[in-house]
Amino acid sequence: MYDRGLWILEQYGLTAKSSCKGRGVLLYETQEGWVSIKECGGTKQKLEQQYTLMEKVKNSEFPYLDCLRRNLEGELLSCDREDNTYVVRDWYSGKECDTRSISDIERAVEMLAALHKVMHLEVKEEYVRESLIHECMRHNAEIRKTRKFIHKRQKKSAFEMKLLSCVEPFLEKGEEMVENLKSSGYEELRNLNLENGSICHGDYNQHNVIFSGSRTAVTNFDRWNYDIQTADLYHFMRKILEKHNWDIALGEGMIETYQKVRPLSERELMDLRLRLSYPWKFWKLVNHYSNNNKVWISGKNVEKLEQLQLQFGNWQNFLKNIF
Repeated sequence: MYDRGLWILEQYGLTAKSSCKGRGVLLYETQEGWVSIKECGGTKQKLEQQYTLMEKVKNSEFPYLDCLRRNLEGELLSCDREDNTYVVRDWYSGKECDTRSISDIERAVEMLAALHKVMHLEVKEEYVRESLIHECMRHNAEIRKTRKFIHKRQKKSAFEMKLLSCVEPFLEKGEEMVENLKSSGYEELRNLNLENGSICHGDYNQHNVIFSGSRTAVTNFDRWNYDIQTADLYHFMRKILEKHNWDIALGEGMIETYQKVRPLSERELMDLRLRLSYPWKFWKLVNHYSNNNKVWISGKNVEKLEQLQLQFGNWQNFLKNIF
């Protein structure tokens, strides 16, 4: 695999000094600094749009991004000997955002708010994220379908029994969220963001924020899309809050930190609250079950369901008090 990486580097005029593995990528130290190599199945069109976005952000005083590199022929995609396609990006050494560190969390939120201020481009319809209303309706339908499927099974696994025992309150919250979303002015807010060409990172989490001294690097923009930018803030907050048992003070601190850089409107705060009120992790477990082998189910999934049940009260208390 490393030899394949060297073949790709040659197409960029780069020579490897050292190498190691990263999260889903190969990392090489070259004469021009560290770069990452990752197999890519995306289209040239979306990569070109991503390149335009990242160059704009980089030129807006955000120099530490894993920007796409063009090869010696000016292309963003490069092929190995078997015609597999890869992209090469700038990379930065450092440590990932520590979810136990309040200062790391604050730095990551500040960076997100600053990025959102400059992440705007003319809208390309093919990269607009699906309406949240439609997405959550689909998820609710999948939960109901899975519940019905398990009910009909004569022999049920420990996971299936546990899922049936706790599905009702989570499904109720999911359906309640959709109804609240429909009456919240969500569509107007979404249309306003699309008019402004607002862009989301799409996967802003602790693994994609790297600290090295006073430098903050943001990576993995592959899931970028046009959407309401509170979607990124929600995603990061949920990841952190689930690890901190929905701590209210921590949630308040993240919102305050974000607003010091980019103030949120009342409608954006409502959108953030509604996104946090959907049982995303429960749906993900249901989705994983639906799309995988049902003969053997990892005991870890049972533990995750039990953890969700234990956190249910704190989750609801957080939503009641944080806003």
